[in-house]
Amino acid sequence: MVDVHISGDDGGAMKTQPYDLIGDIHGQHDKLTSLLTKLGYMPHNGNFRHPEERKVIFLGDYIDRGPKVREVLHTVRVMVEAGDALAIMGNHEYNAVCYHTPDGKGGWLREHSEEKNRQVTATLRAFEGRGTEWTDWLEWMKRLPIFLDLGALRCVHACWDGRRIEHLMGSSLADQAFLHASANKMTPEHRAIENVLKGPEIPATDGNLFRDKEGTYRDTLRTRWWDIREGLTISDLVMPPGSMADSMKVDPLMLNRLPNYGPEEPPVFFGHYWLPADAPKAPLAPNIACLDFSGGLDGPLVAYRWDGEQTLSAGKYVITDLN
Repeated sequence: MVDVHISGDDGGAMKTQPYDLIGDIHGQHDKLTSLLTKLGYMPHNGNFRHPEERKVIFLGDYIDRGPKVREVLHTVRVMVEAGDALAIMGNHEYNAVCYHTPDGKGGWLREHSEEKNRQVTATLRAFEGRGTEWTDWLEWMKRLPIFLDLGALRCVHACWDGRRIEHLMGSSLADQAFLHASANKMTPEHRAIENVLKGPEIPATDGNLFRDKEGTYRDTLRTRWWDIREGLTISDLVMPPGSMADSMKVDPLMLNRLPNYGPEEPPVFFGHYWLPADAPKAPLAPNIACLDFSGGLDGPLVAYRWDGEQTLSAGKYVITDLN
C-alpha cells in the first residue's frame, strides 16, 4: 500500500509522502547530522524534524567502522519513534545479532574469528561498560524490517530479489526459530537473507582469491541484479561498476540464477555496495539507486530526495559537506 498523507490546502487530495533516503552511516554521526541539516531537518526536542513533514528512510548499516556508533543509533531510533523516519536492517545489524546469539552448541550463530572480531571492534568499543544498553540495542535491531515495500517505492539494504522477498514476508529476527534458521547455510531462510541483505554473488574467475577494501580475502564477486541479459562479462556484472577488468563472459546458467529487477517495477533504493566516493551521484538505472558512496570511511554520506517520481534523477541527490 502506498504511504500517503492528506494535504490541507488542496481540497483534501491525497499526495505521496515525500522521503529523503539515506545510505550506510557506519558510525559517522557528524556526517549524518550535517546531511540532515543540509536536507532541511531541524533539531526538535532531541529529534530532527522537517518543517514540511518530509520523512527519512534509513537504509541500514548504522554500526561498525565509524567513531560514533552509539550516537548514530540514538539519532536513528529517536527519529523513527517520533514518526519522522523509517529504518530497515543492514547486514551489519544482522551480523551483530548473530554474533551475540548462542548457537546452542557452545558457539555463536556468527563465529568469533579474528576477522569477525575485527569487524565489530568499533561498535563494541562504543558500548564498553554499557552492556545492558547494548543488549537493548540488539533487541531493537532484531525488530528492524528486512525491507520496505511502500507501493510507489521500495527499500532494501542490498538486493530486491522478488522470490527471496516473498519468502521473507512477515519474518523477524525476534523470532528465534527464524533467526537460527537464517544462520544455517543449508536453509532457504539463509539463502533469502544472504541475497536481500548482502546481495547476489558469483565465483571469482578461476576461483582466484582477492582482497576486498577491508583486506578480507574473498573468492566470490558481488554482482548487480538488474538488466541481466545474455552476453554480459564479469566487468559488466561486478559491483561496484567498473571495479574489475575481466572480459570473460558469464555462463548463461549462472546469469539465469541471478535476480533481475525489471525496468517497469517501482524505484528501489539501497546501500551496501561501497561505490567509490568520487563515483557519479546518479541512478544506476532509471529505477535503481544505490546510496552508499563509502560514507562509512572517507566518502560522503548521500541522500536522495524522493517526491513520488518513478524515473529517478541525478538532480535529486544530496551530498553531505563532510568527508
